[in-house]
Amino acid sequence: MTAPQREITPTRFPFDTVLIANRGEIALRILKTVEALGLTGAVVYHEVDADAPAVRAAKQKVEITGATPVAAYLDGAQIIAAARQVGAGAIHPGYGFLSENAGFARAVAAAGLRFVGPTPEAIELMGDKVRARAFVQQHGFPVAPSVIEDDDPATFAERARAVGFPLLIKPSAGGGGKGMRIVREPAALAEEIVRARSEGQRYFGDGRLYVERYVENPRHIEVQVLGDAHGNVVHLFERECSVQRRFQKIIEETPSPALSAQERTRICKTAAGIARAAGYRNAGTVEFIYGAGAFYFLEMNTRLQVEHPVTEMVTGIDLVREQLRVAAGEPLGFAQGDIASQGHAIECRIYAESPARGFTPTTGRALMIRDAALPGTRLDIGISEGQAITTAFDPMLAKLIVHGKDREEARQRALAALRAFVLLGCETNIAFLRRLIAHAAFRDGDVHTGFIDAHPEIASEPVPEATRHRLLAIAALAARPVRDAADAMPQPHGAMGGWRN
Repeated sequence: MTAPQREITPTRFPFDTVLIANRGEIALRILKTVEALGLTGAVVYHEVDADAPAVRAAKQKVEITGATPVAAYLDGAQIIAAARQVGAGAIHPGYGFLSENAGFARAVAAAGLRFVGPTPEAIELMGDKVRARAFVQQHGFPVAPSVIEDDDPATFAERARAVGFPLLIKPSAGGGGKGMRIVREPAALAEEIVRARSEGQRYFGDGRLYVERYVENPRHIEVQVLGDAHGNVVHLFERECSVQRRFQKIIEETPSPALSAQERTRICKTAAGIARAAGYRNAGTVEFIYGAGAFYFLEMNTRLQVEHPVTEMVTGIDLVREQLRVAAGEPLGFAQGDIASQGHAIECRIYAESPARGFTPTTGRALMIRDAALPGTRLDIGISEGQAITTAFDPMLAKLIVHGKDREEARQRALAALRAFVLLGCETNIAFLRRLIAHAAFRDGDVHTGFIDAHPEIASEPVPEATRHRLLAIAALAARPVRDAADAMPQPHGAMGGWRN
């Protein structure tokens, strides 16, 4: 059973309409909670999303435009104008797009609206990786050995070499793995710095960098935190997010199979301490790298995370509801001792991509979508049948979340749900996820950030030899020269005509 939803004293919201400034599965997920609270949800949408489930479900909707679909969702002025058009009193940014944009958060407040997220000051402090690391270190929390370009740009490369190889270069304003480069040899450092700076400028408009010692095959552990405007901060336990490709997560679960009870207490208390020191408000996630019993601060995401459902499944706490309550000025409805984790939850991200071709994004039209709705499962999906799947946005289409009394039951439920889920019309990573969840190393909890590279056999399903021979024969016979040669009748038999003995 999923942890029961925790009852909270009813809130008198100072707004009755919430504009959801996002798209896909997260827009629909936020809309459901908004309406469950008796509020009205409004969505913005680009024309390519006109048939998306969130747009269909919302009572109010406003079309936005831009040079590209992504540009429309990044147009803060247009989104604030849409909020005014529908009479919204609050804007929920979801994740991605404008969710960690301090300028947008300030503009929302200047327009007399509530921003459902942290303060602009917290976004600037903790959203900037360089400032966040310095802040965390100054407050006595553990960080990995690193150097920051801003400290002395002229000696940046020299100081980076002194940290020791391998190194990980990161854009200061980065996220989602963009601009990150692993450097294993000193000779490659200068070139990779140039590339990382270029990518940081292109993706985030900020080419500043920092370098940290790269820990080979660590685990990626993150802790969900919540804070309010009254100084209360709690954690909602950790999530294991180590199974990744291109620094982007594929599988998330809670609790982590790696942590002892003592380690779990230490890492969660550290995360809450960091949030408390920053005067953090609303939902956020403190991320760590973990290995050999030690953990180091990695970054803080000042927003709701993609993988928040696994935390909801084990705690029974609706994180979007808490975000809205905090934005309304309410204190948290529970203390740390009131929060318990029950069972185990796993989330699988379903992408439109080809794992066998290096996780290349794929396109098509969703011809059929079938969810088996098995016990202990939840599907957060952002597309509907007939909708075109393009490369305009991130390739994530849906999230399949399962809950069980322990990790093995959750793993088995994930396998069953992945086998039952059908999405036709576009190549996806569903078969890849089935192989991953069934893999012996994953079953044993032996995961790390290099898991996919360490097990390349998961990327594609082996073809039986007999099937391979048939496929080769079919391919050969499909070629005209081979077919003509097979059809040709050699002499003297060709001259015999229809003679039969």
